[in-house]
Parts: sequence; C-alpha cells; structure tokens
Amino acid sequence: MIAELPPGYRPSEDEPFMSPRMLEYFRLKLLRWREELLQEANEALHALQDGGFTEADIADRASAETNRALELRTRDRARKLIAKIDEALVRIEIRTYGFCEDTHEPISISRLDARPIATLSLEAQERHERMEKTHRDE
Repeated sequence: MIAELPPGYRPSEDEPFMSPRMLEYFRLKLLRWREELLQEANEALHALQDGGFTEADIADRASAETNRALELRTRDRARKLIAKIDEALVRIEIRTYGFCEDTHEPISISRLDARPIATLSLEAQERHERMEKTHRDE
C-alpha cells in the first residue's frame, strides 16, 4: 500500500498530480478490475468445460459452437486487458503512471478514472487515431 485512502476518496484536479493517495486510488481500482476479469474468466472456463456437444440437432450444435467461439474471443480480449492492467500497475510502482507516453504531460484525472489503463492523453490518443486512419485509408 502506498497511502491510506479516506472513505469515499476520489482524486481531484485540486491535489498534487499522482500524489501517493492518488496512486493508491488507481492501484486499488486496477486491482479490483483485474480480479473481476479473472473471476469472469474462471466462470467462463468452467462453463466451457461443462458444456459438451451433446445436442443431437445440427442447428443446436452449430449454435453452441458459435456461442463457444464468441466466449473464447471474449476471454482473449479479457486476457489482453489483464496484461494492460498489469502494465499500468508496474507504471504505478515506478511512478510513471498517469503521464502520457508521447508528450510526458499528465493525463487528465477524468480520463484515468474512466480508463485507468490509458497511456496517452486525450489529445495524443486522438492524434494517434487520426494517424492510424490516414495510414489505413492509403
């Protein structure tokens, strides 16, 4: 633990950016999110293991296979998200969390609260997306 959090604490723009209290807030938020994803993954894994292909009807079997494929894609996205959460936790440890990877300027508190794995400020993210779109359209 980095700092004690008072009940109901929410970071604000009025306090020093990435103070120990603010870092602890985001660390706990990331850890809770990670735990939720792992719990969902375990539940899905058990459901996939329990669900065999005993349906006699070919349409039912196809539907079950489609659902299974969708669940596997969802699990893959969750796995990638967990990796990003782990990277954010490392950034908290080394005190680079909350700073844009492009500009090294602070990322807004509201952006981090909404997307705690963000590595780019809103402006840098928009610039990055415009560049991707430009290169995709060529």
